Amino acid sequence: MPHTDVPFRIGLGYDSHRLGSGGPLRLAGINVPADVHAIGHSDADVVLHALTDALLGALAQPDIGRLFPDTASENKDRDSQDFLSEARSRVVQSGYHIANLDVVILAQKPKLSDYMETMRGQLADSLSLQLDQVGIKAKTGEKVDAIGRGEAIASRVVIMLYR
Repeated sequence: MPHTDVPFRIGLGYDSHRLGSGGPLRLAGINVPADVHAIGHSDADVVLHALTDALLGALAQPDIGRLFPDTASENKDRDSQDFLSEARSRVVQSGYHIANLDVVILAQKPKLSDYMETMRGQLADSLSLQLDQVGIKAKTGEKVDAIGRGEAIASRVVIMLYR
């Protein structure tokens, strides 16, 4: 069966970045007050990077690194909403819709509970979704590995598309 006839597609995205001194921390398209920021070529928004890859992966298309390489000067300090918009356009052009998505942010610090609903709303708005289509949660690294030591941050996203 050609992929264009498949009624559902699932994508999985992942991203991680080192953390550096000084905030704010860009997550899910918002600035979270923090004494750290993610280090990257673009704005280093791990949530939007993982979400972009989940969308692209569901379509079996090239990943964010191939579409927006960190070796390209036009991507320096670029807003990750641009990446997400391109991925969403590709979903629409392929005739699919987003059924739902689930985001996990892995960070020892800062504590994110006060910002979860704002992030959730921002993601819903960015993708023209209802709030009940967007799940988001944060987990600490329990002081294990680079995340647990507060040296890095990561995000995982799973998404379901339907035709």
